[in-house]
Amino acid sequence: MDKKSIFLKRLTESGNSFVSGASLAHELGISRSAIWKYAESLKADGYVIESVVSKGYRLISCDCLSAEVISAKCETSHIGKNAIVFDEVVSTNITAKELAVKGAPHGTVVVSEFQTGGKGRLGRKFESPAGSGLYMSVLIRPDFKLTYAPFITSAAAVASAEAVENLCGKDVQIKWVNDLYMNGRKICGILTEAVLGLEINTLDYAVIGIGINVRHTDFDPELRKKASSVEDESGIIMDRNELCSAVCGRLEYYLDNLERKIHLDEYRRREMLTGQVITAETGNQRYTGKALGIDENANLTVQLDDGTIKSLSSGEAHIVQDII
Repeated sequence: MDKKSIFLKRLTESGNSFVSGASLAHELGISRSAIWKYAESLKADGYVIESVVSKGYRLISCDCLSAEVISAKCETSHIGKNAIVFDEVVSTNITAKELAVKGAPHGTVVVSEFQTGGKGRLGRKFESPAGSGLYMSVLIRPDFKLTYAPFITSAAAVASAEAVENLCGKDVQIKWVNDLYMNGRKICGILTEAVLGLEINTLDYAVIGIGINVRHTDFDPELRKKASSVEDESGIIMDRNELCSAVCGRLEYYLDNLERKIHLDEYRRREMLTGQVITAETGNQRYTGKALGIDENANLTVQLDDGTIKSLSSGEAHIVQDII
């Protein structure tokens, strides 16, 4: 880590407290004038830094994504401690998978200001406007059995919903399988991709892609009917670094307890299809019926018109009134 990054990391770790310029200069082995130049350089990058004579420096806010800020804010053991921020990538999931092949450690988080080819489930395009969203992918190398892999996405959905809700104070719902909604409009999508190990019943690694529309976004008219942002729905402009670290914290908690399925009750409480008449498509099959709820395997249970009960492990579902 270069000295400018260490300077930023110290400011972030200090929270609202000032950090002495003299102590920073001593730690980094540079002059106080060099410390001032680092502060001015960071201000030019979009960081708001306050400097007070005899007190030192403190970080007020940051309008840009920062690996140092994210890592310093993460109160985790692994997830987010190794954060990598890009100005632009094709897809954070693609980049995370490339890093996984190269041996990147468990908990590595890839974040980008912009995705040129962001994708959601079923190969759909995920709109990723520059500077307005949190586009992140988390690389995990779990030690749980492969049978628990299907719970990763539902755990990520709960973690993301809680992180958003805790920071903006607005209720967040989950639409099975992997979308987050606020006021009936989509604010987040999740895409999990897993790679199996050579041994039977093992998961080599998984990449959890999370895309959250944070700030006001001028979506095209058709997309605007369904999609929105946290700012548009809550009036709150969130710090994306803080949101990223919050997601990391909740995600680590739920993944560490995945075998106990402790996230399921919270998933059920937020799930918005339960009790509604829906249509669901899974594979080549299309079903219409009443959504009864989420079972112990995170499947959506649906009662069809003829009384038959179907348990759906994957697919796409819509409330009937939404597709008329």
